[in-house]
Amino acid sequence: MTSRIVVTGTDTGIGKTIFSAGLAGFLGANYWKPVQSGLEEETDAQMVARLGGLAPDRIVPERYRLRTPASPHQSAEIDGVRIDPAALDLPATCDRPLVIEGAGGLMVPLNGDTLYIDIFERWRLPVVLCARTALGTINHSLLSIEALRKRRIDLRGIAFIGDTNPESERAICEIGQVRRLGRLPWLAPLAADTLQAAFKASFRRDDINP
Repeated sequence: MTSRIVVTGTDTGIGKTIFSAGLAGFLGANYWKPVQSGLEEETDAQMVARLGGLAPDRIVPERYRLRTPASPHQSAEIDGVRIDPAALDLPATCDRPLVIEGAGGLMVPLNGDTLYIDIFERWRLPVVLCARTALGTINHSLLSIEALRKRRIDLRGIAFIGDTNPESERAICEIGQVRRLGRLPWLAPLAADTLQAAFKASFRRDDINP
């Protein structure tokens, strides 16, 4: 079976989409964002295509495209739709790996009954957890690690995003007993070439690709 991997985060706005773009380019993978909330600005899929250097046929269409940039359950309610978890079945495999990006953190609700982590548990795919390196990351990261392990979801490792913070990274990996996959620094300029150079310098394919 062609490999598939889920990218999730400890919080929203931590650079998870940028990481997904870099990972898709790094692995030569396709990309799928099951639920997109917010359509007025560049969508996550559009950003991944631009920063990952992905051709249009490497972007799997979203199952739900919601107008309001909010939690999926709220955005869906505003749009007058209900997200059906059964509709979030995995796309058919192809000749490339597939990077699947969640929304926000693990406990983000899709509707009144279903959280994103419920979908991850059903899929039974390996997960990469993205965490910021700024203040607060230890608590958020350890809670996320505990939640994944409680559901027996395969946690491939943790990818840090931001400026170096060796003590926080050490504490999370030692206390959480999780593999440190690498750290993606803030990039200026942020472009497809600088992102791929940073990935090649910071990550190993064998650590991430299932």
